[in-house]
Amino acid sequence: MQTVKLNNGIEMPQLGFGVFQVTDLEQCKQAVLDAINTGYRLIDTAAAYQNETAVGEAIKESGVDRKDLFITSKLWVSDFTYDRAKKGIETSLKNLGVDYIDMYLLHQPYGDTIGAWKALEEAYKAGKIRAIGVSNFYADQLKNLELTTEIKPVVNQIEVNPWYQQNSEVDFAQREDITVEAWAPFAEGKHDIFTNEAIAQIAQKYGKSNGQVILRWLLQRGIVVIPKSVHVNRIKKNIDVFDFELTADEMKTMANLDKGESQFFDHRDPVTIEQIFGSSLAKLK
Repeated sequence: MQTVKLNNGIEMPQLGFGVFQVTDLEQCKQAVLDAINTGYRLIDTAAAYQNETAVGEAIKESGVDRKDLFITSKLWVSDFTYDRAKKGIETSLKNLGVDYIDMYLLHQPYGDTIGAWKALEEAYKAGKIRAIGVSNFYADQLKNLELTTEIKPVVNQIEVNPWYQQNSEVDFAQREDITVEAWAPFAEGKHDIFTNEAIAQIAQKYGKSNGQVILRWLLQRGIVVIPKSVHVNRIKKNIDVFDFELTADEMKTMANLDKGESQFFDHRDPVTIEQIFGSSLAKLK
């Protein structure tokens, strides 16, 4: 598996397996087992997904040495204070059934991110977490965290797909030596991404699918990617992307697909923040 080196020296697989929206715990457990058996070593979950326990069971049953797996989880905004974050970290460790988590992220840029980050720093220094990072932070939020805390984030996990390429955000993070990790690489199939003609022409050349071309495009941008599927054949296809390489012209073709807008929601829209995160933040008041 191809890896990237994080800014703290840790090696991280560049392609992994995500379990967002896999709410059936047995299905989640089986999907993770299938992924590990297929060769995935990076598994991405979160407290908010409510499936950490299923991921933990799959890790245990896989028989793969713990040190050969790279497990990521995330702290939800309802735990964004120093004290709550400390408890949240312990809960994730317990749910996953592990002695340490390879990478732990602040899931959103809201609430007491500084207090929560300090708890992550302490857990990192104690060896409970091997690397700490963030998710859904914009460049200014990322820089603010860098300037007001001791340890720089290793990763910013953000939406990146052909319809929303976030070039300025990706470029900023990479200049800061912060690895970008893409969630929703397939934009959940929106705008017929799996049959798009421009992508399909590239895919046909290599005997690949549109999804495989998208993953290859992200990898060549130096981005870590965590596609999700509960179907074994797709799980296998998603990892079969290391035997071809897009040309410069093909990369330009992919770049020209950018619609410049999120396929889900604007993390900076006050109404969206209130609707999606307000109830969680209210618990902290």
